Amino acid sequence: MKSIRFGHLACLLPMLWLCACSPDQNWREVTLEGTSFKVQLPCKPDRTTRSVEMGNKPVMLHVVGCESSGALLAVMTVELEAGADAVALMEGWQKATLQNIRVDARETDVQQQMWHRPGQLPLKSSLRMQAKGVNPSGQEVKMDAVWGAVAAGDRIRLVHSVIYSPQISPELANTLFEGLRP
Repeated sequence: MKSIRFGHLACLLPMLWLCACSPDQNWREVTLEGTSFKVQLPCKPDRTTRSVEMGNKPVMLHVVGCESSGALLAVMTVELEAGADAVALMEGWQKATLQNIRVDARETDVQQQMWHRPGQLPLKSSLRMQAKGVNPSGQEVKMDAVWGAVAAGDRIRLVHSVIYSPQISPELANTLFEGLRP
C-alpha cells in the first residue's frame, strides 16, 4: 500500500473549527474553487486551497467550511493524477480523519456503511462513518463523515465531507451529504 501523509489536513481542521458563521441554517449553494463540484452549506463558508501530500505526491486540496449551530462543517476535494489508487488514498484519508479526533477504529465503535450518490464511482472505500472522539481542544466530539469519488476526465476527484459537533442533528448531516453534487 502506498504511503499516505495527511499532516496538512489535520492542520486545516482546527483552523476551520475556530471560524464562526451567522446566521445559522441559511442554506446556500457553494462551488468548490477550481472545480465544478457544488455543495449546500447552512452558513457562509470560509475557503482555503493548499498543496498536501497524498500517496507521496502533492495534490491541491480545496476546502470550504463553516460553523453552524455549534457544528463544524467542511467539504474537501482533491483531483488525483491519472492512474492513482483512489481506493488506497481514500482509505488513508479515512484513517487520518479518525486519527484527527483521536479515534482508534480497532478500539472504538466506528459505524460505517457504503455511501453512493448519483454520478459517483462505485468504490469500496466510498463510505459514511460516524464516530466519537476528542476535538483539538480536548472536548468530546461526534463525527459524521462521507467519502466518495467522481470521474474528472481521465482523472478521479475524491470528495470528503465532515461534521464535528457535540451533538449532530441527522437532518443537518443528511442535508449536507445529499447536497454534494459533481
